[in-house]
Amino acid sequence: MQSLRFKAIDNLRLNAEVSVKASTKITGIFGENVFTMKVARQFLSDEAYKSLVNSIKGGKKIDRSMGNQIANGLRAWGESKGVTHYTHWFQPLTDLSAEKHDSFFTLKGDGTPIEEFEGGALIQQEPDASSFPSGGLRATFEARGYTAWDPSSPAFIVEIGHGKTLCIPTIFVSYTGESLDAKTPLIKALVALDKAAVDVAQYFDKNVTKVTATLGWEQEYFVIDASMANARPDIIMTGRTVFGHAPAKGQQLEDHYFGAIPERIYGFMRDYEQEAYKLGIPLRTRHNEVAPSQFECAPIFEEANLAVDHNTLLMDVMTRVAKRHGLIVLLHEKPFAGINGSGKHNNWSIATDTGVNLLAPGKTPKTNLMFLTFFVNTIKAVHDFAPLLRASIASAGNDHRLGANEAPPAIISIFIGKYLTEVLNQVETRVGGKFDEQDEAMLKLDIHKTIPELMLDNTDRNRTSPFAFTGNKFEFRAVGSAANCANAMTVLNSIVAQTLKQFKKDVDALIDGGDKKEIAIMHVIQKYIVESKSVLFEGDGYSEEWAAEAEKRGLPNVKTTPLALDAYLQEDAKKLFEGNDIYTHSELEARHEIMLEAYIKKVQIEARIMGELATSHILPSAVKYQNILLENVKGLKEVGLDEAAYSNQKSILEELSNHINAMSTGVRNMIEERKKANALTDTREKAIAYCDDVKGKHFDDIRYHVDKMELLVDDSHWLLPKYREMLFLR
Repeated sequence: MQSLRFKAIDNLRLNAEVSVKASTKITGIFGENVFTMKVARQFLSDEAYKSLVNSIKGGKKIDRSMGNQIANGLRAWGESKGVTHYTHWFQPLTDLSAEKHDSFFTLKGDGTPIEEFEGGALIQQEPDASSFPSGGLRATFEARGYTAWDPSSPAFIVEIGHGKTLCIPTIFVSYTGESLDAKTPLIKALVALDKAAVDVAQYFDKNVTKVTATLGWEQEYFVIDASMANARPDIIMTGRTVFGHAPAKGQQLEDHYFGAIPERIYGFMRDYEQEAYKLGIPLRTRHNEVAPSQFECAPIFEEANLAVDHNTLLMDVMTRVAKRHGLIVLLHEKPFAGINGSGKHNNWSIATDTGVNLLAPGKTPKTNLMFLTFFVNTIKAVHDFAPLLRASIASAGNDHRLGANEAPPAIISIFIGKYLTEVLNQVETRVGGKFDEQDEAMLKLDIHKTIPELMLDNTDRNRTSPFAFTGNKFEFRAVGSAANCANAMTVLNSIVAQTLKQFKKDVDALIDGGDKKEIAIMHVIQKYIVESKSVLFEGDGYSEEWAAEAEKRGLPNVKTTPLALDAYLQEDAKKLFEGNDIYTHSELEARHEIMLEAYIKKVQIEARIMGELATSHILPSAVKYQNILLENVKGLKEVGLDEAAYSNQKSILEELSNHINAMSTGVRNMIEERKKANALTDTREKAIAYCDDVKGKHFDDIRYHVDKMELLVDDSHWLLPKYREMLFLR
């Protein structure tokens, strides 16, 4: 019987290109499945439209009396496009989205069937809160939870096959009010940042009344043939390969990056882009990434909450569309050992309602001082809350990636480039640390004479930096490819909000003491530069020298998720989140528990599939080939040949036998460690045990012996598709 591996290889010849009906102009389809304000104007009354606008732009609650009108407008629009069902689309603490579909269909009291969508159903629904991760906030028998409409993120229509569903972005909270999702704390963090940033921006421009955080994510991913993936239980169960010897050719020739996109993949890209454009996701870029079978897409910057929704939605779209093409998308941070992993670089900036990017140097001394203020405050925030930033990107998958093959290390540092380093040095080393009224030209910092205006060309990219300034934004490069951007963005916006709040207090205190405003601002900027300069690093983040230097500087280097997550329970974190109304203590502790449980379960699944594959796939193949070698050696010996004539076969037999024994012993020992870990009742202790004792002691050792056997066993006996097949055969 032919193995799944060879059937998958044979199936590659049968894969016909899927026809993609592509629009000739993106603008012709962009947002056609989104309830934009332009659409709302057509389907809502003036009164309902104004209510919706006030909610979106002014952050005001929707007037419930308008709810029915808005719901009727949404239904009318949806039905005009063939929609039959609606759902509250939310993001529970699983890094995925969730939805429960209800139809517009209902029966009146006399049995008359009608189509109906009322305001109450639009504004609020009640999914089961106990069936999602709650970290102990909800007991199993306490099932009630609520989804509540987020008007700032427009409703959209998802097409699956021939069905269409109206999706309403919502938050998700428990019956007692605690947030159980990724969106709620993000929105709160954005509100906190807005208020703090407006207060500081008004030092420079009283017309600023709103500051918005923007996000541009870069989504990296692998694409392989679905038949190949189906023949790899580890990929199906974990999203990555737990075994697999490196192919003769990997990425060493550097010939895949920005190379010609393979035709089959190109068809898939065009297909999912069409779906994304209709959903209003502003994709701009597509290209081959560094590793074979690795690719990337990136959109135009958007408001952070909407950008997070779009990224979460896109991951679902990509996964679904890939199936039409006989492909599978791997969003895991490290699907294949020995080649680049995948990240999701979060490009973050802040902009005012007056049209100013606060992280872009301006053309006047006044705007440059404003830039320097927000630039240095961001650096100070990262310095002071580096452990929290590290915790925000911690996961079982990202632990495989951080510090390897162009992913940044676990040490949080900032790269700003030589020009801005010189500017900060000038401010820091001001003679005597003093500023006075005669220094007004310096105080207003006419840095456009020091730095060429086109900052994008004068700030190099440091691929080893987890947090890099790239001209008019900061790029948080350490976020994992499978993560929900909301986690990192909640922390980043929270810590910058807190730092700006403290900055205003410090400046106001100096002004109250008699300093002129500009002098007070520069004194505090200088103080912050001195306090946070240890987090600035321009060199190679991979080097051992940097690890030693970072330790001298007092920068944390937490390499594993269970320990990184401790940052959420530190007093400074609790004060930060509670003081900015983002998390209560109980919500924070619940999230810590949820993330530890997720880590345990993911490593546990990997351990189980590793043991299963070793026992049911690797061992039978290896023993079968071992017997063939044994019969060969016995036969040669029986015909009277000298031992030298079969010494190589005997040597291979001995080597293979040693690997079989070592692998089997390793699996047994790993199972025993799992049993010990499972007996622990403290979640943190259990997570550490799975990290150090199950994974740390056994995963690499078992894999080493399996991968060595892959080179020894007759290729026709090996059941699992090999790296060379998964990465290069399309």
